[in-house]
Amino acid sequence: MTKNNILSGTSIDIKAYWDTKYSENSTNWDIGSVSPPLKEYIDQINDKSMKILIPGAGNAYEAEYLFLKGFINVFVLDISTIAIESFKQRFPDFSEKQLLNQDFFSHNDTYDLIIEQTFFCAISPDDRANYVKKMHSLLKDNGKLVGVLFNHEFEKDGPPFGGSVKEYEDLFLPYFEFKTFEVSYNSIKPREKREHFINVKKKNNFPLSPYVYSV
Repeated sequence: MTKNNILSGTSIDIKAYWDTKYSENSTNWDIGSVSPPLKEYIDQINDKSMKILIPGAGNAYEAEYLFLKGFINVFVLDISTIAIESFKQRFPDFSEKQLLNQDFFSHNDTYDLIIEQTFFCAISPDDRANYVKKMHSLLKDNGKLVGVLFNHEFEKDGPPFGGSVKEYEDLFLPYFEFKTFEVSYNSIKPREKREHFINVKKKNNFPLSPYVYSV
């Protein structure tokens, strides 16, 4: 079974795959700290009570940064038990109620802001349309999805999986208003000009049927 087939499989298959990745410390895209584009965005947020979700958080450096800056409603979601337990050990004072060991596509709640950091590139490309619809359903009216997406293809089979600006426009524009959608100017050196920074706002009046995820 290929990696893409595994990531298109059941939640049990996907959980096992990511638990193995984290137990073996085999996450080459992990930069070891908060992403500079997201750090700069977080630094301009004044409301530290806003409800924030970080899905597919992995080692959750963005959650760490928010937590240490005093944000009180940050929710960390990952399908990997190992990733969640690792974060819990690093930050024992972080509310356990806000650590969600779940499949993103099964999660139900609403948020003011969702942060995207190497989650979109980690799921099967077959699930990208579902990702966009699910993000839309998880955001409150006028809620925002903010993060970075790889704007190029990779030579090796993912994850991470790359993509194109045109693909992202086709996926997101029906559901979101683009506030910022451009090449990131402050990515780390190895990703210079290879990431797109996105700040997109939920379209509230979109005639969307209830979200259904098919496995």
